[in-house]
This record gives sequence, C-alpha cells and structure tokens, in this order.
Amino acid sequence: MESVKVDFHFHLEEGPYSTGWLQRTAKSLENVYKNDELLSGEAHTLSWINELGEVLQRRLRNGCFHEEWLSHYFRIGTERGIQRFGMVDHLYRFTEFRSYYENHMILDHTPLGRMQRYWLDRVCVGSIQPFIQSVHAAKDRGVPVSLGIEADYFPGGEDELRGLLARYELDYVIGSVHFLDGWGFDNPETQDRFQGQDLVSLYELLFETVKKAAASGMFHIIAHLDNLKVFGYRPDEALLLPMYEEVAAALKRADVATEINTGLAYRYPVKEACPSPGFLQVLCKHGVPITMSSDAHFPDDIGTMLDEAAERLLAAGYTEIVYFQAGKRLTASLRD
Repeated sequence: MESVKVDFHFHLEEGPYSTGWLQRTAKSLENVYKNDELLSGEAHTLSWINELGEVLQRRLRNGCFHEEWLSHYFRIGTERGIQRFGMVDHLYRFTEFRSYYENHMILDHTPLGRMQRYWLDRVCVGSIQPFIQSVHAAKDRGVPVSLGIEADYFPGGEDELRGLLARYELDYVIGSVHFLDGWGFDNPETQDRFQGQDLVSLYELLFETVKKAAASGMFHIIAHLDNLKVFGYRPDEALLLPMYEEVAAALKRADVATEINTGLAYRYPVKEACPSPGFLQVLCKHGVPITMSSDAHFPDDIGTMLDEAAERLLAAGYTEIVYFQAGKRLTASLRD
C-alpha cells in the first residue's frame, strides 16, 4: 500500500472581517512571499510595506477563491510534503445555507443571541458557487484536490441539511459540532458560558450529539471530536473514557471516519490536537478510520504539525489513513 501524506481539512477564509483578520491576512502574505522577488526589498522599510500593501489590496480585491490565493496553499502544502489535498469551507459562510443556521442557532434578543446574530451576519457573506468553481478549476489544472464542505450538525435538522447537501456534487462532507443547544461554544466571545457549567454533563451532550451525527448517514468524516476543550475547560479525562468508548463504537458502527486535527494545538488556548492522545488510542482500538487535517485558515498554516500528528497516529497503533475522492474512501499507508 502506497504512503500518501494528506491534509484533508483546510479553509480559504472566514470572517468576521476585523482589523485582526486584516493583520493576519497581511502576515500570511508576508510569509507566503518571503524570499520572493515580489517582496525583495529590505523588510519593514517603507518601500517594503508599500509592496506588501499592494499585495494585500490585490488579495482583497480578488477574493479568497481566486487562483492566486489557492495556489499558495498548494505550493506551500507541496513543499511540506502533502500529496492529496481536501479543501473545505464552513457551511455557514454561504447564503444558500443561512436559513439552516437561523433555524438552529440562538439568535434571539438575549446577549448570546445578539452576539451570535452579529457573528452570523459577518461570516455568511456569499454564495457557495465561487467556492465550488474554484476547486473544480484547480482540479482541471491537475491539482490533487478533493472538494468538501464542513457542515454543522444540529439534532433535529437532519432532513433539512440532507436536502440542502443533495443539491451539490461533493467528494466528501465533514460533519462537525460547534453548537450545543444553539450555543457556539468555540467562539471566544461566548466562552463565559463555560463558567459554572457541569463539565461532565456538557461533554456528555457533546458526545451524544457526535453519535447522532455519525448515525445520520450524511457525513464521510466527523471532525475534531473533542473540540469542546478549545478554551481548556475539561474534567478529569478518566471521567470521559467511557464516553470515548461509546463515540468510537458509534463511529465504527456507522462506518464513519474521523480526523486527527492539529488546529487546536497551534491556534487555540488548549494547545492540544483533536482527539486527545487517550481518545486516539480508543479510536484505534475500535478500528475507526482516520485522516489528517491542519484545519488551516491561511496558506502559511497548511500542513502545520502534521508530521507530529503522523507520529501520534503510529504511537496509538494506526498504520493507515484515509482520504476521499468522488465519495469513495481511499486508504494510504502511514509509512512507506
């Protein structure tokens, strides 16, 4: 079996469009063009910042679906050894799916509802069609990329989501849980809601939702299984081990893959990939298929920590990873 390095969950853009977002985009471009003749002048000089400003203006003018922005992901990813790419974006970015989120998020006149409506208004900004077209164009250029989407799962919204997804031909669909009872728990602006919570009960709710997502039959991959830990709120892991067993059994029963996702390790306070090392061992014991993902939102992050992720997989007992093409799950070796 051939060894293939994959990054099967990365994104092109996500608001809200703050000055922090603008600064991170500029920093990404600085990293992308480092040692490039486009920014060949001495760093941090007036001429250099003017050149970077022009590059940033072009990025904003062309948008994130432009071939130039995508090419940075593929070039840097290839330099980092990635041989198969899986490109997704969050479903909530696209106006075709706004009503789905309106039906299931807390968007009322409470402080949480107002905050989440503010967020949705600033991330749900355009059609899915340019995204789909950009990935097809990359395929036509010979890029080994699969077209996916990351869709939030809401209990009770299965028929609605199934009907929405059926309109599009996708290579794979990632299911994820970012909301519990309508609360977007990984939004830094809402993390105060963790205070005073019974964390064991909260994790039980998360994992019950994950099991329902797996059983729905809509998803090829369930993403970042224990992302509730994002801000470091977690009980003693010994209390979670029975839940890990149940989740792993549910994924295996549904024949749904998961991922080792490094995004939380390098982008969030918890500084640990999903799933935790203990959870990963349980998943391997149950024979749950797994892929690798950086969850990058900028091209200079693609492939981040995937070599470490591969070592963690091997240490847990995995010898294979999976990836998807035209809805079909393919298998590759972790080692040549």
